[in-house]
Amino acid sequence: MIMIISFDEEERSALRYLGLKDALQTVMKKRYLAALLFLLSACSVFIGVKDLSPLDLLNMQPDHIQILLTSRLPRLISLIIAGVSMSIIGLIMQQLSRNKFVSPTTAGTEDSARLGILVSMLLFSSAAPMQKMLIAFVFALLGTFIFMKILEKVKYKDAVFIPLVGLMFGGIVSSITTFFAYKYDKIQSISAWLHGDFSMIMKGRYEMLYLSVPLVIIAYLYANRFTVAGMGEEFAVNLGLKYKQVVNIGLVLIALVTSVVILTVGMIPFLGLIIPNIVTLFQGDHLKKSLPATALLGAVFVLGCDIVGRLIIYPYEISIGLTVGVIGSGIFLYLLMRGKAYEQ
Repeated sequence: MIMIISFDEEERSALRYLGLKDALQTVMKKRYLAALLFLLSACSVFIGVKDLSPLDLLNMQPDHIQILLTSRLPRLISLIIAGVSMSIIGLIMQQLSRNKFVSPTTAGTEDSARLGILVSMLLFSSAAPMQKMLIAFVFALLGTFIFMKILEKVKYKDAVFIPLVGLMFGGIVSSITTFFAYKYDKIQSISAWLHGDFSMIMKGRYEMLYLSVPLVIIAYLYANRFTVAGMGEEFAVNLGLKYKQVVNIGLVLIALVTSVVILTVGMIPFLGLIIPNIVTLFQGDHLKKSLPATALLGAVFVLGCDIVGRLIIYPYEISIGLTVGVIGSGIFLYLLMRGKAYEQ
């Protein structure tokens, strides 16, 4: 006897979702992410207006060496560092705020850093990159502290309402930045930090990103403390954790990394929002356990978006801010809608 099993549309949709979830669960394993990172890194090195093939590496000409060391490798390194660091601070921010929709983009941190860059340009016309970074860091930290204080005062702590408050706060800060940029004829200069762009990354123009590496290491060392702090102040204090100190360390890391990345490559929207959500969906909320996967997936995602942006209108390219914004927001909305539909 042959049994015929039929499914209605809702059941077929549920099976497709479960199949996608199983596939993502497999991909989320660290060894697969590492292999994918290596593959995309190799592709990134050989993509560009100037032809450079793997065979050229066997017989390196002076012009090939110059392209590789001056442009392709700096771009690859900056892509990986930016993807890793922004994803990790997004995870920390979500843990400390206890909200999966909070990130440097939705909390006003990036907008505050951009205001700091404008202030440094107005006060110090020939400010060195380090001076700009310090001023941007102060403003980013101040903006993040203000958002966290607003978060404490808000009684209606709905998962979606809180980031809306952050977006409104960021919009106010961004409006102030735009007003003074127009007033002092700096709108063109400040627009350079509005969209993330790796096309101008070359030797001598990306090294500030190395500051993010020790910050990521500190984040890993404090991962367990951030996990406990994410359970709430009362619970953390009862466990003997210095709650306010840990939160302040986390906010300093968030502000520093945000400032460094924006000054080097510009704003990369929603990266710190979508990557931690994807990782925690499959690996849970234990921060130290999910940090490696978050770092790897962040680097893979940024590299993939960058390659798409460089190929889609070759030999021209689309900025990373646009590709991450479009692809990332689409992925996040899909996971959000499908997750809510089948979580019960």
